[in-house]
Amino acid sequence: MKYSKLNLAKEAISHKGFVKKIPDIFRMIKMWRKGSYPMKSIDIILPLIGLLYVISPIDLLPEVAVPVIGVLDDLAVLSLAIPKLIKEVDKFLLWEAEQNYNSDITKVIDAEIVK
Repeated sequence: MKYSKLNLAKEAISHKGFVKKIPDIFRMIKMWRKGSYPMKSIDIILPLIGLLYVISPIDLLPEVAVPVIGVLDDLAVLSLAIPKLIKEVDKFLLWEAEQNYNSDITKVIDAEIVK
């Protein structure tokens, strides 16, 4: 079985609902750039750089020169980048749900107990 970057990308995309979370990733980045979502820059930049590394044709260990080891470096990067990104997206979705729950629409300002 020949491994290629395309096969690796397909494997990464199938990782625990990664495709379903792509819109959430873009929304998270948008909210972070606007300053609404508090997140360390390193928590989003490292996974994105890892994904770009796997997609890019430039490698530290090229598949052409070293067929098996060339793929292993891409797998190592994916095994670190995808779970980190998914974890951060899950934190964002929790934060977003809390923000929606605590919106002005659901706040109780004045109430009285009726017996």
